[in-house]
Amino acid sequence: MLYWFFVKVLGPIARHRLGPTASGLNNVPRTGGAIIAANHLAVIDDALIPITCPRMVHFMGKAEYFEGKGLKGMFKKWWFTSVGVFPVDRSGGNKSLGALEHAREIIEDGHLFGIHIEGTRSPDGRMYKGHTGVARLALETGCPIVPTAIIGSRELQKPGTVIPAKGKTQVIYGKPIEVEKKTDDEITHDDLRSLTDRISAEIQKMSGQEYVNEYAQKVKEELKAQKSAEEEASAE
Repeated sequence: MLYWFFVKVLGPIARHRLGPTASGLNNVPRTGGAIIAANHLAVIDDALIPITCPRMVHFMGKAEYFEGKGLKGMFKKWWFTSVGVFPVDRSGGNKSLGALEHAREIIEDGHLFGIHIEGTRSPDGRMYKGHTGVARLALETGCPIVPTAIIGSRELQKPGTVIPAKGKTQVIYGKPIEVEKKTDDEITHDDLRSLTDRISAEIQKMSGQEYVNEYAQKVKEELKAQKSAEEEASAE
C-alpha cells in the first residue's frame, strides 16, 4: 500500500522533473513472476522504473541503507522497506546468495523483481558486462526476463549529484526473453553466461550505449586506484 501511495503521491512530482516517457509497456507481463533487467546510469533509475511500470517492482538495495543509526537510519530503513526494497550484502559469497534466494521467493510468489544487470552504476555512461545472478534466477524459476533500457538519467543526475536537473528521460521495456526452468544440476556456466550476454545485448540495442566487456565495479576500482596514485604523486 505504501509503495503505491508513494508512486501516486510523489510520482507526479518525479514525472514533472524527470519527464519520463515509457514504451513497450505491453511487454511487461500482467500477471505472474518476471524479472525487469535494466541498465544503470544514475540513482534516479530506481525511481524511473516504479513510476513507469504498471506493476509493483521489488528491488535489492545496499545493506548499508538498512543499517544506519538514529532517527535518520530508522527512516531510511522504513522508506526502503516500504517501497519494496530489500537488503543485499555486496561483499559476495553466502551473504549475497541470501538476497538472491529472497528474490527467487518474490518471483515464485508471482511478483516482479527488478535488477540492474551491471551490478552498479556505469562509471562513464557506457554499458558494462552483466553479472549472471539475473540469469540464474530466471533459469531456476523459469520466469521471463524483460530487458529494460533507461535513457537520459545520467544527463539529469551526474555522478555525485543528489538532486537531479529537470529534463527528459526514457524507459523502454523490451520483448520478454522466455526461459525454460532448469534444476541446479542442469544449469551450467555457459547457460548463465550466454543468457546474461543475451540480456545485455538486448538492453544495449535499445539504449544505444557503447558496450564494454568488463565489469563496471572493476573499472571503478581501477579508476579509484589511479586517482589515488595521482593525488599521492602530486603531493610529493
